[in-house]
Amino acid sequence: MAPLQVGFALEPLPDSIPTRLFRQAVRLGDEPAWFEKTDGRWVPAPWTTYGEQVAGLARALITNGVQPGDRVCILGENKPEWVLMDVAAMAAGGVPAGIYATCSAEEVAYILAHAEAPVVLVEDDVQWAKVEERLAELPALRRVVFMRGAKVPSHPLARSWEAFLAEGEATPAAALGARLAGLRPEQPATFIYTSGTTGPPKAVMLSHRNLTFTADIALSMVSLSSGDCVLSYLPLSHIAEQMFSIYAPITAGGPVYFAESRDKLRENLVEVQPTVFFGVPRVWEKFAAGAQARLGEATGLKAKLAAWALGVGQAVVATRNRGAPLSLSLRLQYKLADRLVFSKVKPKVGLGRARVCVSGAAPVSPEVLRFLSGLDIVVHEVYGQSEDCGPTTFNPPGNTRFGTVGPAMPGVEVKLGEDGEVLVRGENVFLGYFKDPEATAAALEGGWLHSGDLGSFDEDGFLRIIGRKKEILITSGGKNITPLNIEASLKDLPLVSQAVLIGDRRNYITALLTLDPEAAARWAAARGQTGPVDLAALAADPAVRAELQQGVDAVNARFARVEHVRRFTVLPRDLEQARDELTPTMKVKRRNVERLWAAEIEAMYAGAEA
Repeated sequence: MAPLQVGFALEPLPDSIPTRLFRQAVRLGDEPAWFEKTDGRWVPAPWTTYGEQVAGLARALITNGVQPGDRVCILGENKPEWVLMDVAAMAAGGVPAGIYATCSAEEVAYILAHAEAPVVLVEDDVQWAKVEERLAELPALRRVVFMRGAKVPSHPLARSWEAFLAEGEATPAAALGARLAGLRPEQPATFIYTSGTTGPPKAVMLSHRNLTFTADIALSMVSLSSGDCVLSYLPLSHIAEQMFSIYAPITAGGPVYFAESRDKLRENLVEVQPTVFFGVPRVWEKFAAGAQARLGEATGLKAKLAAWALGVGQAVVATRNRGAPLSLSLRLQYKLADRLVFSKVKPKVGLGRARVCVSGAAPVSPEVLRFLSGLDIVVHEVYGQSEDCGPTTFNPPGNTRFGTVGPAMPGVEVKLGEDGEVLVRGENVFLGYFKDPEATAAALEGGWLHSGDLGSFDEDGFLRIIGRKKEILITSGGKNITPLNIEASLKDLPLVSQAVLIGDRRNYITALLTLDPEAAARWAAARGQTGPVDLAALAADPAVRAELQQGVDAVNARFARVEHVRRFTVLPRDLEQARDELTPTMKVKRRNVERLWAAEIEAMYAGAEA
């Protein structure tokens, strides 16, 4: 393949992610930039194609009237087109904004309208249906582009991938070069839509400097190079996945494998054997649970061998995590354990080549990390949020402490406020929230990012997260769930008085519901029941539960799948201020409720968490 011809000078363009891409495309040429599974095999695409497609899309965006600063939304699962459009939007001077593929039509419309996006890329007709349903609310939308292979409707806004690329021919390459030359480090490069403590999602504005600074630091922390590869499978709307699948690979020049789906993660992992792997806690929990189940089946000599190898692995990892050298005895034991156990187990879970394994987006149990270390799988926990490009602190290889989220990243300052809140300052801290100056002022008070998390430092500067100031639930899958709107919808159900969402560090959402005494009395009277209403008896009545289930199903339909209430428990009484479950203004004291009703909560997860 001929070298990439971008049609404009790459030097001296200002540093940015798209500029880095074009330079890598020229330097690496036919080397694979990404792999996609087609007809049962992983097919590579060269860096030249990466550069050509991004340049073509950027020119097409300019042709379609996208001006510097305009937002370009992306709605779909992880595919090359997602990344190509993301980088192309930046190259054209625009601002990409991802939308979770699981979002409802209402949520999709909100983000498109809030972003005032003139262009949106959709994966298929399923995602298009969400946009089409709310087109009347989207006056700024002028073009809907479909990913390759999608069925394109006969609609004036719709364009196939190929047709949209062709429209780029109307814009000269020099115009794209001018857009790239006009990029400034301090201007917005991308929006990350994330839930706040209350109300609708907020748009986190990250600058070009934010992205390049964080990518450089990430590479230096784990020695990422062009010889490394990653598997992209977590939602690309998430800043962590963007860092691992877009910004860091472009900076390092390493290839990305796009998983077929999250359902095929295990199969794809075994096929790809990535050298760097990022997982949310639920992924590591599943690894650990599966391995424990298999080890539990071993008997006799095999069981003894497995127990010995686990002990050796944990001892070796504990020593290496301290940065200390292995003793001769431990080196010899490790070599034998690797030959007999580790070298056989790790490839079976897809981590045979993994140099660096990372957990983030939610807290992970130290017990899970210690168990995995016994299999010679060392998972380094990272802590951060969208507002600082993902990483604030990190447990790097050779300096890791399980149970902590590590010391501050190089070039990043982390301290605790008077109330123990984690505060962050550095080149990775965001510009603010789009169209929300009040929230921006609160988040960036005094020049420090206020994380909303409570933490403590040990004597060596390793941070521990001990709680959250606000009541956002973070599932074990790493999804931020804002309870307020869901709880409010549940409380709108005729029979419900109070609704308390549960799901922090859990793999699905549940709810505690209480019955409204007056509504319950009316419900009972309508069914011929006389006398005083027994809330406890009604709470256990199958007919009451069936009616509530219909209501919960209707509420679920208004929210993204990950926000659905999978199970609920009807409590035998209403929440009471006298029992310290409610404030004087009738607000729920969530922690007290969770403590008082712990048995009922655990019953909703019993046997299902594994």
